[in-house]
Amino acid sequence: MSTRVTLLCHAATAATGRAAFPLDEPPTAHGRAAAERLAPIVGGKPPRAVRGPELRCADTAAAIGLAHALVEPALRDCDHGSWAGRTLEEVLAADPTGVAAWLGDPDAAPHGGESLTSVLARAGGWLEEQERAGRHGRVVAITHPILARAVAVHALRAPASVFRHLDAGPLARVDLTYNGTRWALRGFGLLGP
Repeated sequence: MSTRVTLLCHAATAATGRAAFPLDEPPTAHGRAAAERLAPIVGGKPPRAVRGPELRCADTAAAIGLAHALVEPALRDCDHGSWAGRTLEEVLAADPTGVAAWLGDPDAAPHGGESLTSVLARAGGWLEEQERAGRHGRVVAITHPILARAVAVHALRAPASVFRHLDAGPLARVDLTYNGTRWALRGFGLLGP
């Protein structure tokens, strides 16, 4: 038997619309409506449903009919430290050296938050836990674009540099299967028609 993991990114928020580093905020009305339209596609109640602890994950889970999803701390968003709530343009104007370090070095955390290396390790640890648990069947995880990308990098056993070549936004999804030996990437992109 195999394990199937579907990671679904939360719905759009005000920060998403401004292209800002995220805050803990709910989805916009438009984002929630888009998530509600996905409820039939997600396919009812999967055997296991988990979510990041943030409000945007909770509200997205509820909108697609997974209000019962358990909070999984490992699926929390990246801590962007002092950059939270600010646009990349604003941060670049104030700290161009910090932005260059953040974009070029996965160990850098000029914002005082979490480095990409840390996010990749946390995401990889969560995926490895799905292996160790020996559970079969399907799990749906409502999380963040950065976590969905990080899980995909880990599943592919790719270097950290691949992370910046993957793009995921609101309601994007990553589908993976585990056959007892290795993970396979079944899909990466938007969920739905």
